[in-house]
Amino acid sequence: MVSMHELQVVGVRVELQTNQPIVLLREVGGDRYLPIWIGAVEATAIAFAQQGVVPPRPLTHDLMRDVLDALGVKLNAVRITEMRDNVFYAELVFDRGPQVSARPSDAIALALRTGATIFGSEEVLEEAGVEMPGERDTEDEVEKFRAFLDSISPEDFGKATG
Repeated sequence: MVSMHELQVVGVRVELQTNQPIVLLREVGGDRYLPIWIGAVEATAIAFAQQGVVPPRPLTHDLMRDVLDALGVKLNAVRITEMRDNVFYAELVFDRGPQVSARPSDAIALALRTGATIFGSEEVLEEAGVEMPGERDTEDEVEKFRAFLDSISPEDFGKATG
């Protein structure tokens, strides 16, 4: 069985060098952070969910949540399972047993809307996690995240091991 660690979403920021959004996840009870480059649409969806913004019409992730509710299906967990060629892979785990492959950005946006727990595999955290010991204050985390973004490029992404 693959070792999984619970993760929490710290926030979404834009990496200055490439102007590409990144979602930052923090290991619960640990010192590792997992930055994942994502698309602008998914960044907006994650930020909206974190801020409690309710759009006048449902966005795709809101629609997915509503469909799951209508069908009586619960999303139990999101698992960020692996990283191949600097691309992250995730799966949605439902209460009735099935698992569905998903992009981590979509999975995170849906997890935030449904209250599902987000997990990252030990392998992913070892390969792409960044260790920042002792940071627990959200403002400090955001400042460290900004400093981190200023110092990394997508080419460095698969090489960051903490």
